[in-house]
Amino acid sequence: MKYRLLAGVSALMTAAALSSCSAGGNGADEAGGATTVDVWLMRDSVSAAFRKEFTAGFEAAHPDIDVHVQIQEWDGIGQKITAALASNDAPDVIEAGNTQVAQFAASGGLLDLSDRKDELNGEDWLKGLAEPGSYEGRQYGIPYYAANRVVVYRKDLFEKAGIDAARITTREAWIDATTKLNKGGTQGIYLPGQLWYALAGFIWDEGGDFATESGGRWKGALDTPEAMRGMAFYARLQALGKGPKDSDEDDPPQAEVMAQGQVAQIVSTPGGANVITENNPALKGRLGFFPIPGKTAGTPGAVFTGGSDLVVPAAAGHPDAAVTFIKELTGDVWQRKLAVAMSYVPNRTTLASAVADDPGASAMAVGAANGHATPNTPGWAAVEAENPVKDYMTAVLTGGDAAEEAADASADITRAMNSGS
Repeated sequence: MKYRLLAGVSALMTAAALSSCSAGGNGADEAGGATTVDVWLMRDSVSAAFRKEFTAGFEAAHPDIDVHVQIQEWDGIGQKITAALASNDAPDVIEAGNTQVAQFAASGGLLDLSDRKDELNGEDWLKGLAEPGSYEGRQYGIPYYAANRVVVYRKDLFEKAGIDAARITTREAWIDATTKLNKGGTQGIYLPGQLWYALAGFIWDEGGDFATESGGRWKGALDTPEAMRGMAFYARLQALGKGPKDSDEDDPPQAEVMAQGQVAQIVSTPGGANVITENNPALKGRLGFFPIPGKTAGTPGAVFTGGSDLVVPAAAGHPDAAVTFIKELTGDVWQRKLAVAMSYVPNRTTLASAVADDPGASAMAVGAANGHATPNTPGWAAVEAENPVKDYMTAVLTGGDAAEEAADASADITRAMNSGS
């Protein structure tokens, strides 16, 4: 998905609504003519220029297949996909947020692509895309592209403080550098109290998770020693700035805060740098990127992998042509072109060199090698809808007993994840 999670999928839409999301043209092809593959891609996942180039290249290589792409909006896409999967007129290929796939697979609406993994380069897929693309041991989502958070920093402030960003390769070195920067009118880092995507990485670094599964039932795990160590590190880092303890990165928008000129670092996707310079052109050329550091120098910090998978509805009219389309779009040639055109991380670790000349994307690619996803179950959508993780973070940062707050949040996660079982 586009750098964010989408919370949940609603109940099936009514039959009357199905006509509004019809793929259109997914019925019988003209006698003797080419097969038309109907594809839903999301807004901003590809540029118009890339879409035109890919379509022309694909159709030249596969003259028996025509491509019809419809661009969809992220807002309300969960309900729209759910309705399409339940209809008899589904598109052949759908781009879905990586964390959405389990929900759609659980409904029985997706084609099992497990036996196509080898031809689709499954051995090299990014874990943060591949794992949420599977459900109950079967592969339904094929990794498309990834994006994750990095550290966006002020090169001029680092230089003034005598800090070499390239040497910040451990979390403790990051704390030391941020402490040094957090002086006078400068915030060492602007880290809002509820940036749970960043917390996730620290928890995974410690060997913990938000929830664990046993015997088919999920249980919240924020109260484990590992997860609590991750929260403790978050609190240390958050204290080295003036980020609000009771809101997330959108309230206020953290890139706009950094644009005001008194912040040395934020944790963001590289696209945040564009927002910063749009709001303060004087910072153009003064921003840099480095991967979120890990516990040891040899391993980058764990990151939440956002991005998309491509799925084939069980009701698709042309499943073989759909797989051919996916094979091309996720193959070496077009993955490299997509990464350069859109500053994305390619879907495979072996293609990271494609973005070597893009400072932000190359920093993302380093982190993506240690990418993770949220618990792979349809029940996670209910957790995000309530998001007790945010409330837990604020409670700890404002002086609450860490163990008690973690236990309460874990109970909330357990209840939410099993509410529909």
